[in-house]
Order: sequence, then C-alpha cells, then structure tokens
Amino acid sequence: MNEVLNQIANLGFPIVLSIYLLIRIEGKLEGLTVSIHQLAKSIETMTITRNR
Repeated sequence: MNEVLNQIANLGFPIVLSIYLLIRIEGKLEGLTVSIHQLAKSIETMTITRNR
C-alpha cells in the first residue's frame, strides 16, 4: 500500500504540471493560428494589389 502511495505522489506532480503547461500553451497556439491566418490574408491582398 505504501508503494502505491509513493507512485501516486511521484507521478501526480508531473501529470499536474503537464496539464498546466498544456493549458497555457493552448492559448498561445490559438494566438499564433490567428496571426498566421492574418498574415496569409495580408500576403494575398498584397499579391492581388501588385498584380493589378
């Protein structure tokens, strides 16, 4: 029983830390996705304007 509790204690912290980091990174990835879409639209607009 003591060994099981030690395993939970040892594995619990990395699991919690991983979840925390995934949640933080998710917001930043969404921001990057929006920025990439805006950049693609800007490049497309510049290309269309340039070809006229």
